[in-house]
Amino acid sequence: MAQTRHFRIAAIPGDGVGSEVVDAGRQVLDALASASHGTLGFTWQEFPWGSDFYARTGKMIDDDGPERLREFDALYFGAVGWPTVPDHVSLWGLRLRLCQGFDQWANVRPVHFLPGVTSPLRKADTTELDWVVVRENSEGEYGGFGGRNFSARGRGGEVAVQSAVFTETGCERIIRFAFDLARTRSRRKVSSVTKSNAQQYGMVLWDEVFERVAADYPDVETESVLVDAMSAKFVLRPEELSVVVASNLNADILSDLGSALAGSLGLAASANLNPERRYPSMFEPVHGSAPDIAGRGVCNPIGAVGSAALMLEHFGLDEEAARVQRAIRATCAQGVLTADVGGGASTKDVTSALIDNLAD
Repeated sequence: MAQTRHFRIAAIPGDGVGSEVVDAGRQVLDALASASHGTLGFTWQEFPWGSDFYARTGKMIDDDGPERLREFDALYFGAVGWPTVPDHVSLWGLRLRLCQGFDQWANVRPVHFLPGVTSPLRKADTTELDWVVVRENSEGEYGGFGGRNFSARGRGGEVAVQSAVFTETGCERIIRFAFDLARTRSRRKVSSVTKSNAQQYGMVLWDEVFERVAADYPDVETESVLVDAMSAKFVLRPEELSVVVASNLNADILSDLGSALAGSLGLAASANLNPERRYPSMFEPVHGSAPDIAGRGVCNPIGAVGSAALMLEHFGLDEEAARVQRAIRATCAQGVLTADVGGGASTKDVTSALIDNLAD
């Protein structure tokens, strides 16, 4: 008898379309489990944290929320942000609190060009494109160091300081992660992205660590590129990319550019990993809460379902993750697409097609 693999997952839909795409991902994973003849199972517990919770309590998450989440195998996150709550309050109050509190220092964001989805990049019509952005997820520009002072001076007198913090430990662990990932890909290449010509302290440290770590991976091709030049390279020479590693802010921006080139932010999946597994990792689509379409049933669930596939990989369920990825490709190839990628299907339509395609 095959061994039963069972996982406890905390679902945090958050705001806006988050509840719709998390529900879609849960349906796909539950369908996968149902077809496993009892060898795979998921137990879900949903938490109501987000901007509505903030409106009732003045907090984005319960005080003991992080402690309660530690017992789960993974976190499945939707989106955060709503017009009634300042963005820095919602982001720092929930998503970044979990990422930093659980030391989810590796943020992995694949860029997949899917069949049936039109890319604004003409080169995508004739060239096989596929790369992954590895984002340092714990420090850098999003370290939270700084403050605001001198407001008593009156209008125009306040001063705000925002410091980017780079540690040798933080740089080395994410760079080694990128090199290890590159060794699993058909093209073994790591592209390091900084702006060290202008940011002469933290990013020069990054460059020095990259050069030192690269010496331990002689089988992996390397390049160091300034972020502005890499932005151009994403558009002009994307076929040269395999693994792109960058700081918190730079990788955040570049990964969104990559997703837009693939067709839509709605397609983009991500994993916030604690590779040492001391804490649960968190899986979420890259898109935001999309208040303009929330509740209309037209949001794209592909990013959330792709994030669920990354969660399966994290659990060591590579075959099941591959089934989900094949279902995504088949669904897109069949033209079952939401409006953001030129189709007319609803969220429910795409979810149903994904489940049907799991059997293939």
